[in-house]
Amino acid sequence: MSVLLDLSIFPLDQGVSMSRFVAPVVAMIRDSGHPYRLSPMGTTVETATLPDALEIIARAQAILEGLGCERVYATAKFDIRQGPVGRLSAKIEAVRGRIG
Repeated sequence: MSVLLDLSIFPLDQGVSMSRFVAPVVAMIRDSGHPYRLSPMGTTVETATLPDALEIIARAQAILEGLGCERVYATAKFDIRQGPVGRLSAKIEAVRGRIG
């Protein structure tokens, strides 16, 4: 199985600059060993199971709570597919292959 999780999570009660809150979440994702891609609007992570993806969301929320965030906003999109992992790069390459 391959689960692509597109996650955006940040506090609503900590001002307008979010990098000091986003950075520890991205570090946790990096340290999880799962492949990931950071974008300006969120982070996409590939896991082998849905519980692994849900654990990343729970850990991200716990990090923000530990940093004193009392209100957290999150959006999560999932692409869950039977088959091997490796779609984080393969999906992008498939599109690039079609546009040249």
